[in-house]
Amino acid sequence: MIRAAVAGLIVTFALGGGARQLESQIPDSLAGEAYFNLDGARASIHFVRADSLLAVRVLGFLDAQPPLPGLPDTLPSGVTAVLTHGPEAFDELTGGVVPEWRAGVAIPSANMLVMPAAEGRSMVGVEGVRTLRHEWAHLGLHAYLGALRAPRWFDEGYAQWASGGFEVLDAWRLRVLLAFGRAPPMDSLALRWPTNREEARIAYLLSASAVTYLLEPGGERGLELFLERWRAQRSFESAMRETFGVTQEGFEEQWKRHVRARYGWLFVLSHSTVFWGVLALVLLLMLRIRRTRNREKLARLRATEPPDQPAYWDVGTEGGPTPGPPGV
Repeated sequence: MIRAAVAGLIVTFALGGGARQLESQIPDSLAGEAYFNLDGARASIHFVRADSLLAVRVLGFLDAQPPLPGLPDTLPSGVTAVLTHGPEAFDELTGGVVPEWRAGVAIPSANMLVMPAAEGRSMVGVEGVRTLRHEWAHLGLHAYLGALRAPRWFDEGYAQWASGGFEVLDAWRLRVLLAFGRAPPMDSLALRWPTNREEARIAYLLSASAVTYLLEPGGERGLELFLERWRAQRSFESAMRETFGVTQEGFEEQWKRHVRARYGWLFVLSHSTVFWGVLALVLLLMLRIRRTRNREKLARLRATEPPDQPAYWDVGTEGGPTPGPPGV
């Protein structure tokens, strides 16, 4: 299954720099509230007292995570997960560099994930657990690669793929973006991750679809070989050539052709809200024309039919004759 956006828009980040330098991975307090600690086999949860039950459920979810695609089943481990009780606490921990419409953040340098616990989202609902899995995948990938830096499109695309991918129905957006030249080149995403909501939506869709296209033929085994070669050779480009037989630039061109071929204009139109809106207007217009014609036809019929009470049925005026039937 392919999935790009969630409940409005779930946007997640893997922060390298930008977050405050934590002297300890265990915050004693944030935004004036004391935080408590709950340790598990693979993670440690930090929370305010009001979120204690939620913390237990999140810890159980993280400890029970299945292996991430292509990675050893021990990664990640020793994760610090902070359930912030409000926006101020979230910004204090992340340095205030994450947009307000975010749903979570991973900080690989601290092996930490941060989730807003009290901002109207269900952390243990369908979308909440996908976000947790997404951030978990960021931490696992960075733990495996160590000091190696992953291209941003691959980093985000891998996390999307590991947490369920993106909705196929959203692929029509890619077709439109490519057709009108609005899809940014992949290497540009490594320089600065968009903070604008719509630009971020495009970036996540681009990354998720590209990684899905890259990994689907070889599956998890192909991904495992690629990651092994990448870590051993310390070169993303050479590992990509050796595993997939293509350079990063060549892959981008192949991916664009794939999107155009697989998600053609018929696919775009059939899944476009604009298409259905136009179709609804056309149907309404046809209905209106039909009704107008029916009214005109009915008016013509009424004009030619005899009256309900012909004149010779009428009683004459007072003192006048009463006419009989014609011919009598």
